[in-house]
Amino acid sequence: MKVTGGRTNYGEDIGILMLDTVFPRLVGDIGNALSYPFPVRYKIIKNAYLSKVMGKKPAEELLELFIQGAKELEKEGVRAITTSCGFLAPFQRELADSVNIPVFTSSLIMVPWIHSMLNKDREIAIFTERAHNMTEEHFRKVGWSSSDVPVIVKGMTLDAYFPKIYCDDGLVADVELLRKDIEIMSIEQMRDHPETGAIVLECTNMGPFAGYVQDITGVPVFGINQLISFIWSALNNARYH
Repeated sequence: MKVTGGRTNYGEDIGILMLDTVFPRLVGDIGNALSYPFPVRYKIIKNAYLSKVMGKKPAEELLELFIQGAKELEKEGVRAITTSCGFLAPFQRELADSVNIPVFTSSLIMVPWIHSMLNKDREIAIFTERAHNMTEEHFRKVGWSSSDVPVIVKGMTLDAYFPKIYCDDGLVADVELLRKDIEIMSIEQMRDHPETGAIVLECTNMGPFAGYVQDITGVPVFGINQLISFIWSALNNARYH
């Protein structure tokens, strides 16, 4: 058997384009490599600050930086690429067209697939920190519309602790306060919308609390970690012979 080289690193099938942040990342967060049972490859997009992404659309000057990062990751050998923030969904088409491997910018891309599995009378909740900044544009750019898929965008209050860390780039986080905000979100969602059939975590920083959300709500919870694992499995199918 012969093998061919050409680069330095191997075995990192999933590449992750990271925002330029300093906040702590717990296990379960996309930015903590221990969140995955397989190697991932990170690339920080310098100057891609939260303030440039967390509005109603990401700053246009970031697009070329992310395209360049995607091309570098492809050259470095990854076989699929994602990003560390669901609010980068508006870049989905451009990033996918810039490389020759799969790109999935946001967990929002799963929403129509989840909808097809649910009873038509059930709704999908999208958990995010700043609901007022999530627009129809985020949905359309990953291939669907809220006019076709019944969704409830559930955000946090402006004075909540969670956004102070993950939207304002806080350096030190109190995990119990983070958990409390997630608890409030989950309880409110099921109280106000008992017809909720599934939850999608738009925010990649909510991954560490996905099991907690499921315990409270009793419905399937999808996020970027489930999508990464799914794509990785498609790149590494088991051999049964």
